[in-house]
Amino acid sequence: MSATVIDNLGLLLTNDPALGDGALGRVRDAALVVERGHVVAVTAAGAATADARVDAGGRCALPGFVDSHTHLVFAGERADEFAARMAGRPYEAGGIRTTADATRSASDGELRALARRRRAEARRAGTTTVEVKSGYELTVEGEQRLLGLAGELTSETTFLGTHAVPQRYAHDPDAYVAEVVDAMLPACAPLARWCDAFCERGAFDEDQCRAVLVAAAGLGLGLRVHANQLGPGPGVRLAVELDAASADHCTHLTDDDVGALAGAATVATLLPATDFATRQPYPDARRLLDAGATVALATNENPGSSHTTSMGFVIALAVRDLGMTVDEAVLAATLGGARALRRADVGRLSPGARADLVVLDAPSHVHLAYRPGVPLVAAVVEAGLVTWADADLAPDLRAALSRPAGSGGTS
Repeated sequence: MSATVIDNLGLLLTNDPALGDGALGRVRDAALVVERGHVVAVTAAGAATADARVDAGGRCALPGFVDSHTHLVFAGERADEFAARMAGRPYEAGGIRTTADATRSASDGELRALARRRRAEARRAGTTTVEVKSGYELTVEGEQRLLGLAGELTSETTFLGTHAVPQRYAHDPDAYVAEVVDAMLPACAPLARWCDAFCERGAFDEDQCRAVLVAAAGLGLGLRVHANQLGPGPGVRLAVELDAASADHCTHLTDDDVGALAGAATVATLLPATDFATRQPYPDARRLLDAGATVALATNENPGSSHTTSMGFVIALAVRDLGMTVDEAVLAATLGGARALRRADVGRLSPGARADLVVLDAPSHVHLAYRPGVPLVAAVVEAGLVTWADADLAPDLRAALSRPAGSGGTS
């Protein structure tokens, strides 16, 4: 199989300190050698020989973004709800049922088209690995349907039957949890890698979430938890107790919560676009990082509380409002997301990793926060294949990038 060198990179972020400077493993004037969909070497610009050469024109390249928390498969929209929040109405978790009604009414073809459009949008914004949850049908057959559609987009599928209590169980949520444990989980587990639970006021309590998560672990699923979004609660400590891969939101944390995350493998996944869209307080990433916790950033793309697929926007918010440096935010959006999915093959650009990278039409990653809202992604490479390139690129660079950079599988 032929190798390709992506050459003349003004700045390459590898996320491997052994290869370059700092936690981001910065290498200036670099080249990346790709074969069979994986990185085989990082060298100085002009030093590598290969069957094909791509001239990056001095641009910056970094690992593809790893978005470890999304709800891509849904129908309908809730723009009126967003407008009402901007006018002062508080956010409540119950709006999930509105999306569930719209999603149940949509055909497979309609949901597939909508989800693929959102995945393509995320790809154009630099996301190469994405997690996708169910949770918008809340029936056995419906959750199976959503997971099947999610599986067409990614291997990182998550069962979220405990997203909201459906109306038919409004007066007996424990009976719904029993249905999730006894019927939904056994039916959905073959279609999922993960199980998530919304441990929050207005959603499910600690005992209900524990019952679902323990049952899911018994079926071989990894665990994730929506935790401490709307107020202090048991979600983070439950996630750590059960060795969940990630506790997501983490907006309202006690000192004990922070200490638990700092001493555990559970990643604190922060979703600042949610707090932007709901007018909730932003989580304090500085407090988590200083304590030694691992932090990830994700979009939480969904129609009610965070309708964005842009990891660049999330990075800008993290730098502006979460107390993170640009380096910390970029690391959290790449390697942090990989750790939240317990993946060692993505989120870095060192030998053996998947050749998933983003080429920016900018000299450095700092521009992701410095120029918020500007589409800076010039090209996206996934497993060594160019999956998107900006039509406005210089013709010679675009022509070079249109050739496959080796070959590989899907994320």
